[in-house]
Amino acid sequence: MEIIISSNTGKPIYEQITSQIKAMIMSGELKTGDPIPSMRALAKSTHVSVITVQKAYEDLQRDGFIETTVGRGSFVSAQNKDFYQEEQQRQAEEHLQAAADIARTSGIPLETLIQVLTLFYQEGE
Repeated sequence: MEIIISSNTGKPIYEQITSQIKAMIMSGELKTGDPIPSMRALAKSTHVSVITVQKAYEDLQRDGFIETTVGRGSFVSAQNKDFYQEEQQRQAEEHLQAAADIARTSGIPLETLIQVLTLFYQEGE
């Protein structure tokens, strides 16, 4: 498992770890029951503190992506796809709320906003 940490992004290191592991789970690269590296091992391989990795693992466990058992380690959880989809929908809703606020205060008609969103959505297909 390869995690790449970038210092050129405004995203905290623990969030970079969290999002990359989530992406590996969602892509199928990591499957239910697969072990993930110990906090120490990941901290060493990414050259970050164990506390940073611990924060990422706590977030992953809270969100249902991994399960940690004392003495055994951490493993990919079985219930992760629903959590991930909910999280992605929440993020999309935040962006759509911001777009709607901008459009409303700028006098951009709802129909135009819908057309632009439809165009962007279909470009990705």
